[in-house]
Amino acid sequence: MKRVIEVIGGDGNLSKIAVGDVLSTLSEWLPEGKRVIIITDANIHRNYQTLIDQYENIIIGFGETNKTLQTVEKVCSKLIELNVDRSCFILGIGGGIVTDVTGFIASIYMRGLKFGFVATTLLSQVDASIGGKNGVNLDGYKNMIGVFNQPEFVLCDTAILKTLPNREFKAGMAEIIKAAMISDHDLFEKLENLDATTLKNNPELLAEIITAAIEIKAKIVMADETEQGVRKKLNLGHTFAHAIEKCSHNSSLHGEAVSIGVVIISDLALRMGHITEEYRERVVNLLTKFELPTTTDIKTHKLLKALRSDKKREANGISIILPVGYGSCNIVHMSFDELNLHFV
Repeated sequence: MKRVIEVIGGDGNLSKIAVGDVLSTLSEWLPEGKRVIIITDANIHRNYQTLIDQYENIIIGFGETNKTLQTVEKVCSKLIELNVDRSCFILGIGGGIVTDVTGFIASIYMRGLKFGFVATTLLSQVDASIGGKNGVNLDGYKNMIGVFNQPEFVLCDTAILKTLPNREFKAGMAEIIKAAMISDHDLFEKLENLDATTLKNNPELLAEIITAAIEIKAKIVMADETEQGVRKKLNLGHTFAHAIEKCSHNSSLHGEAVSIGVVIISDLALRMGHITEEYRERVVNLLTKFELPTTTDIKTHKLLKALRSDKKREANGISIILPVGYGSCNIVHMSFDELNLHFV
């Protein structure tokens, strides 16, 4: 079964997200008569070589350390070498790093080429490849250089996830739990009755959960594509997560850092009187049920220092996303001094 979610960008362009048994239909999604260049990493190329080698392809390194301007420069030089022009189509096949890099390159090379994604991790299917954010890191800071630009399509094939390492699958669940906390308590309650093994072994149920998470994000993106208001809610747990990733030199997976970030911000919301102890415990229990980390050894003062260089900062403060009830969050702008006081 295939589900298709549509995202209409601010420029009126339509981006389609397909969930289910969709990889076999890839050729139907590609623009007819256009030259296609695939960008992927070595692991994905090895696992899907027969498919990828049907097209010209560029292989980038694996891991967060390759999400840099140096990688962008190398790939752009390769595109020039291949005589790629604005009539070509760029296809990113991989997880969040590949799709972020691919979308950014496609957006800036020759001032923009059409592009699409095949998302191969749970995290990229429910978050990284959805919504039009494309970018790279700089000096250890997450996504400091980037653009908003929607892909033509994103294919989320649940069969691909069967071979995904369990650690990466669980990390992707953090983004689904985050989405449920933002605006869908029914999804939150449904997840409380599931676990990673059950989901991974039930493609139909997994597709249903993935679709629900994507629909939450798609609705928010269409309301605020460039993150001027309500889209900031999608950063629930991410402000501290990015600080954790920087301070740990990316030893944690992004979803693992998000899980810890969600707990830190839930603790803050509890101290400020926005949520009950019961809700906070349900959040921690759900993350624990999916075997996600909920604490970090990084000292709080180091995380707060890293926040001051977050790309979302504004002057002497930053917008913090606080859970305020079941399936509900608020955007609260706090000065860094005020934020520090809550963690003393």
